[in-house]
Amino acid sequence: MQAPVGEFLTTRLERVIYGPGKIEALGADLERRGLSRALAVTTLVGFPVLDRVTAAMGSRCAGVFGGIVQHVPRGTVNALEAEIERVNADCLVSFGGGSPIDSCKVAIYGMINKERGARELIHIAVPTTLSAAEYTWAGGVTDETSRVKGGVYDPRVVPRTVIADPLLCMDTPDWLWVSTGMRALDHAIECAYAIRHQPISDALASKAIGLLVKHLPASIATKGEESAAHRGHCLMASWFSIFGAMNTRFGLSHLLGHQIGPRWNVPHGVTSCITLPHAMRFMAELAAERFGPIAEGFGIPFDPAHPKPAALACADRTEQFIAQFDVPRTLEAAGVPREEIGEIVEPVKHELEKMGVTGRPLTSGEVLKLLEASYS
Repeated sequence: MQAPVGEFLTTRLERVIYGPGKIEALGADLERRGLSRALAVTTLVGFPVLDRVTAAMGSRCAGVFGGIVQHVPRGTVNALEAEIERVNADCLVSFGGGSPIDSCKVAIYGMINKERGARELIHIAVPTTLSAAEYTWAGGVTDETSRVKGGVYDPRVVPRTVIADPLLCMDTPDWLWVSTGMRALDHAIECAYAIRHQPISDALASKAIGLLVKHLPASIATKGEESAAHRGHCLMASWFSIFGAMNTRFGLSHLLGHQIGPRWNVPHGVTSCITLPHAMRFMAELAAERFGPIAEGFGIPFDPAHPKPAALACADRTEQFIAQFDVPRTLEAAGVPREEIGEIVEPVKHELEKMGVTGRPLTSGEVLKLLEASYS
C-alpha cells in the first residue's frame, strides 16, 4: 500500500448558490462585487423565465444579448464582444445552457487578450441545463467555415458565482434536460476512468452517477415541487460530475462529441447519448481497473483483481439507462450521413493526441470503428 501522491488544481469559482428561489441572490452578489453594468447573455429571449433573472439584476442590468446559438460559432462571439464594449459591461451573466456559458467564456478570453490591454470581466452563471459548463475554465468555439470545434482554456474565464436554481429549470424541454443529464453522466464517467483521475474526482463521480440514476428519470416524471426537488438533486449531480475535470480532462466520448456536434449540428448532450457506451467499452478493454467509482455509482460489484467484467457491465448499464429516455441513441437517429463519418476521424485523432486522455494514442482505424459502432 502507498500513500496518495498528486496535485489538485482549484479554479477561481468562489461560490455556488443553490436551491429553489436562489436567483434572488443575484442582485446582492452584483452589489457585493461592486458591479453596475451587467450584461445578460442568453438563448432565452422572449421566455418569461428571463424576466426573473433581469428582475434580480435590477438597475445593474445594462442589457440583454440574445444572439447565442448552439456550438458557439465564432461570429456570435465576435458580436458578443462588440456588445460588451458598446454597453461598457463590467460583468456577464450567462443564463441558459452550455452555449451562453461557453460564449461568455470565449468572449472574456477575447477581451482579456485584445491589444489595447487586458480587461477581465466578472462572469456569473445561471444554468438551466445539466451541461455543467459553468464549472470549468474551458470554452468551446466553432469555426463556421470548417465546422471544426476548438476551444480556449484560461482560469480567468471561469464564473466566479454559479446560481443553481431548479425553479429556473422547470420549463427546460425534457429532451434537453435529459440529454444534458447524459452529458453530466458522461463527465462523471470520463473523470473516473481518466488517466489523470484524482481521489476527489473519483468520489464525486460516484456520487454524481448515483444521483442521476435516482433523480433524472423522476425529474421529468413528476410535476411541481416534487419535480423541482428532483431537478435540484440533478443540478448537484451536474456540479459533482465535473468538479475535478480541469485536473482529469475529458476522454474519448467527449472528444468524439466535440467533432460530431458542430459537424452535423447535433447537441452535445445528444452526442453523449450516442457515444458514451461505446467509449466505455473501449476503455473497459484499455483501463478496466479505473472503473471502480463508476461501478460504485451504479451499484455494480467491483473486483479490483478482475475488473473487466464489472467495467463492461457499467457500459451495459449506461446503455440501458439511456434507453429509457426519448433521445437519439445512434448517429443515424441524429441525422448524420453515414458516408460522412470518416471526415471527422483525423480531427478526433488530433484532439485525442493533444489532450492525452486515453493512456495511449488511438489509430485512425480505431476511431473509425467507434464511429461505425455509434452509427446504428
